[in-house]
Amino acid sequence: MDSRTFTLLGSYTPGGSYILMISLSAPVNLAFGRFMNGKPIELPDGDYLYIGSALGGIGSHNPLASRLVRHTARSGGKKPHAIREEVIALFAGHTCSRKNSIGIAQKKLRWHIDYLLDLSEAEITHIVVIRSPFRLERKLWELLRPLEETGVPAHRLGAQDTRDSTHLLKLSDRKKVLEILRNSIPAMLIDDCTKEY
Repeated sequence: MDSRTFTLLGSYTPGGSYILMISLSAPVNLAFGRFMNGKPIELPDGDYLYIGSALGGIGSHNPLASRLVRHTARSGGKKPHAIREEVIALFAGHTCSRKNSIGIAQKKLRWHIDYLLDLSEAEITHIVVIRSPFRLERKLWELLRPLEETGVPAHRLGAQDTRDSTHLLKLSDRKKVLEILRNSIPAMLIDDCTKEY
């Protein structure tokens, strides 16, 4: 397993948050399901990131593993993302069911990000895995929003459950953003652990 493929943060918990680094090899004009009434959005080629979480609910054994493995599949039996086998190996031995999570034969497009990840032009190149029982999407958005290395393709894309955030961002300097994430996320985890709920 290549350490350049993953950034692992937090202590083991079955749920958590994640950031997918995605490379788009060609420009696309893509409708994200019913987002903006199905109006296509122009995405130039280059690097993107997607902020997500998989905290699970009652009966969820390993929601983070299941979600990330799902993201590496494509619908209709299309070739999966090249990172897929490394993601499976990363979570090997966890309670991630091969039948339900790893052997996704007929992935259905459900979330906004599914429409982008289903394209052959889009490839997941790196995953920041944040093991934490706390919802961190909002904090991650607040960290990334003001950076000059990030841009917003469409307001609320991938974040329909919030009023003013976006979970898909365009990157102008992937390496710098990844360095900022590696340096900033540990403090978020400590801050959340010290709060009283």
